Amino acid sequence: MSLEKSYTGNIFLASDFHLGIDAKQTSKERELKIVAWLSSIEEKADLIILLGDIFDYWFEYSSVVPRGFSHFWAKIRNLRDAGIPIIFFTGNHDMWMFDYSEKEYGIPILVDPTVFEFNGLKVLLHHGDGLGPGDHGYKFIKAIFRNKICQFFFARLHPNLGLWLMRKFSHTSRAMDKEEGFDVNKERLVQYCESEISKNDYDFLIFGHRHLMINHLLSNGKSRYINLGEWLWNSNYASFTEQGFKLSQYE
Repeated sequence: MSLEKSYTGNIFLASDFHLGIDAKQTSKERELKIVAWLSSIEEKADLIILLGDIFDYWFEYSSVVPRGFSHFWAKIRNLRDAGIPIIFFTGNHDMWMFDYSEKEYGIPILVDPTVFEFNGLKVLLHHGDGLGPGDHGYKFIKAIFRNKICQFFFARLHPNLGLWLMRKFSHTSRAMDKEEGFDVNKERLVQYCESEISKNDYDFLIFGHRHLMINHLLSNGKSRYINLGEWLWNSNYASFTEQGFKLSQYE
């Protein structure tokens, strides 16, 4: 399906739901909160974008998808039946989302940094994993996981074993990727953004992954690095409306 990249109206973005693990709430409680948020924006949303790590682990076999998340998928179906466009990005925890959402719901899956225009503003979007300098270990693992041959052989595993392995990797990934506070001199995504604005003119560069709400003015005095935060302990999202851009928390 062709991907529309220019939108006007009310655009909502969120990331890092990590459905499948418990945190401040159980995964089921958090799922119902996400559904309530989606219901609260349904009447005004002209586009919804979820920027990765929707699920804490995910692998789509050709005829099997992970069980559960029925309330989330039912709400997604309602939104799509209402004609609201939705776009998914993969994250480091759900990079093995393939074509299920597109075939079943008409929702494209994006894996690379992608440029959109929202209400005349130029916006670069991505989950944020593997961008910027350093982090070579993860970049090597990501290259393996995105390799078609590796995916083919993993898909030969029985789904019970495959999804168990995904849960184990997800737990290991979280343990290795301890979140630290925002330090502009160490933030890989700030360095990535600074590199990008030296080549292209952006108003916003928006990511998830860091589990922090960040709104940082970059060195050109115009472009802003935005991080959406997370839903494990908070309920963060962003919006573009006629009033401009806003970071918010759903209560």
